[in-house]
Order: sequence, then C-alpha cells, then structure tokens
Amino acid sequence: MRWAVLVGGTGSNLRALLSEDVPVALVVSHRSGVGAIAIAEEFGVPVEVLTKREYPDRHDFDRELRQTLNRYDIDAIAMAGFLRWLTKETVDAFRGRIINIHPSLLPAFPGLHAIEQAYRYGVRWTGVTVHFVDEGQDTGPIIAQVPVRVDPGTSLGELETAIHKVEHDLYPKVVAALEQHWVWLAEDGTIKWQVPPEEVRSWIDGLYLV
Repeated sequence: MRWAVLVGGTGSNLRALLSEDVPVALVVSHRSGVGAIAIAEEFGVPVEVLTKREYPDRHDFDRELRQTLNRYDIDAIAMAGFLRWLTKETVDAFRGRIINIHPSLLPAFPGLHAIEQAYRYGVRWTGVTVHFVDEGQDTGPIIAQVPVRVDPGTSLGELETAIHKVEHDLYPKVVAALEQHWVWLAEDGTIKWQVPPEEVRSWIDGLYLV
C-alpha cells in the first residue's frame, strides 16, 4: 500500500511511522514551515503544501487534495496533526482507507487540545484512539484504544509525554495491521479483525479493542 500522511504540526507521529518503515509515498501539510515537513525531507519523502490561504474554500481545498493524492497513486491515508476537516467527497473516495490518531479515549474529549481537556477535567484515565475517518469530527469507527492512567500529582507536561509515547508505539502497529489485512472496515460500518483479539493484544501492549 502507498500511504499519504496528512500533517500540520511538529510531525512526531510522522517520524514514528517513517522510523517503522511504513511505505509513505507522500506527505501533505496544510501549513508551511512546520516540523513535519522537515521530517519528511529528512526521510526523502515528497511533500505537498496546501494552505488555507491558497484554498480558503473547504471544497476547493479537498478537490485539490484528492487530485494530489491521485497523482501519487495513494492507496491509504494516515492523518497526524492535520487540522482541516475532510469533505464527504474525500471520505467517500477513500472510505475505509483513512485513519486518524487522537490523544484521548474517544468519544471523550474530541477536537483540539484533548490532552489538556482531559487533564483539566480531572479524569483518572485517558489515552489514545486510532479510528477510521468519517464525515464527523473524531467520530469514525474506533479501531483500537490504549488507556493511560493519570496518577495524582501528574503534571500536564508529564501526561503529554506519556500520551505521545503511546501514540508513537500504537500508530505504526495499527498501520501494519491494515497493511496485513488483519483489520478492515466492513460495509455496515463495523470493524472486522482476522486474528484473535488475544493475539493482537499481545502484539500491542495495553491495547483495548472496540
């Protein structure tokens, strides 16, 4: 599979994917000058930048995005810090082949600043979710979750570090599961696994399958 990674920030999850030899054929950023672009260049991956200034209309942006993905013969998409909301046309074109990683146990704390939201709320457990992307915001079918305990006295910075560590371990493994056709999105919108849950859990430490 030829993967595109959609980015817009520091690129730590992009680095995690590239370091595990995920076949990333393209990186698309909605912002110029971000760390993710430098990481892509470090690994020799082509980069395309599509900014809101160039494409202020959401549908125009997504039309150009789809054309860009098609030019590179992209099979699947991993979102990693990409803050543009994909249109139905793009989701339909890649349905079941777009995934996103989110730093909370969805459906709790969707959207921006999820780690801080959970911390300020005072939860004792939060975590990381990888899900298929649909037309909503962080609402797609959940593939896998890993919980992270928030002990008394934990600082926000410590929680952020713990969450990012889980992200960097989980995301490449979910991508690998998709590559090996261990997991897929069925037509009825449910998640299907080809391997026993116990085997997957032994492969991903702390994994909770939904």
